[in-house]
Amino acid sequence: MPAQDIIVIGGSAGGLEAVAQVLAGLPRRLEASVFVVLHTSPDSGSALPQILARTAILPVEFAIDGEVPQKGRVYVARPDHHLTFDDGRVCVARGPRENGFRPAVDPLFRSAAKQYDGRVVGVIVSGAMDDGTFGLIAIKEAGGAAIVQHPYEAFVPSMPLSAIQNVEVDHIVRTEEIAALLVKAAESGLQSRAQARAGNGSKTRVDPTHRDISLVAVPPDSLSDPTSHFVCPECGGSLWEVDEAGLKRYRCFTGHGFTVDTLLAAQNGKLEHALWSAVRVLMERAALHREMAHRTASRGMDASAEKYQERAHQEEQHASVIREMLAAQPIASEALPQADQSV
Repeated sequence: MPAQDIIVIGGSAGGLEAVAQVLAGLPRRLEASVFVVLHTSPDSGSALPQILARTAILPVEFAIDGEVPQKGRVYVARPDHHLTFDDGRVCVARGPRENGFRPAVDPLFRSAAKQYDGRVVGVIVSGAMDDGTFGLIAIKEAGGAAIVQHPYEAFVPSMPLSAIQNVEVDHIVRTEEIAALLVKAAESGLQSRAQARAGNGSKTRVDPTHRDISLVAVPPDSLSDPTSHFVCPECGGSLWEVDEAGLKRYRCFTGHGFTVDTLLAAQNGKLEHALWSAVRVLMERAALHREMAHRTASRGMDASAEKYQERAHQEEQHASVIREMLAAQPIASEALPQADQSV
């Protein structure tokens, strides 16, 4: 079986600790290049490589646009930049957010599958939502291998669980076991579950050339393609549905991408923002009406003052109803996390 020398790792909340443990187990002479995407805040600074280098034996650095990957090195996505591949080189660009994040895991995984076919091993570790699932599907269809941190061990199990539920994952293991699998992959390749069942070592590969790996999206076939009934929470453009392996995701003309879960979370975030804005406007109107009531009362216009007071009272009641609704069912808890606070 051919060696798999392109290792891509993705995670979010709790993923930093998992990635650090994996890198700690990789030897200095690893015959593979390692690429890491962790959901980070745009203003998180430049400390991530240094943090990972504390435990890693391999050199760790931010990826540089246009460089050729070298074996025995770890390349980390820069804050607020996607990390992808094109024509055998690393691409670092501020493309449209995917699943609410930049960098996102799916673009790295998809472009690795497109560029390197079966040479890729994809690893999903702790994180919220389901970023990385569609990318892992692309890796599997290109003949690569899929490794997922065991959900019971993950600090936030959503990303590992989504991968397990939707992808034929080859290895579901504890973090301490991942490094050994990656070393084996770099030396002789990992046998997939499908190959193990077949018993003959042959690969079943689906050509992934149809997959959208660009950071600026183009409609699948033409402008007449049917769109969904939804709009992009990022830019307000129309979204069209993309069906992959029985799963749906959404893309807009700008290039923003969402799974069903991340689209719902983004909509929830917009809804919460709109509701709090409504509370603010109502309270401002109530304050203005009370001021008008005071002014008219001081001029002896008691009837007008009473009307202004009544309007202020109604607006305060409406604001109170919205506050109670937000407190009873906090939409913010379902909204997209803006960054992994551990990074």
